[in-house]
Amino acid sequence: MPSHASPADTAPQLRLRMRVTRGDAIAVGPGKIELLEALQRTHSINGAAKVLGMSYRRAWLLVDELNAALREPAVRSATGGSHGGGSELTATGTELIRLYRAIEQRARQACAAEIDQMLALLKA
Repeated sequence: MPSHASPADTAPQLRLRMRVTRGDAIAVGPGKIELLEALQRTHSINGAAKVLGMSYRRAWLLVDELNAALREPAVRSATGGSHGGGSELTATGTELIRLYRAIEQRARQACAAEIDQMLALLKA
């Protein structure tokens, strides 16, 4: 039987949670990027929602919010038919993922020394 480590038993890790906001609304954030990545793998909003453990409605609303915030949509969906519907990332969606992950990586690299120092202050 696998043992589940409690938060006190795991080593501290840094998680960057970058968000781009417009007013109070989150235009781009970690949840929307994770949804795009899941959609890229599953080619389906419903499939992506299942992978992430969220409702189809929540996933659809996030995609709709994201598409509305962008100049060009990140996701294009096909209506159902004999082969069912489906969704795919547009070039904008693919580029958004690439840029978001690149910014995260550069931020980690640029702040590596400070991150290490901060983590060293925490209990192991």
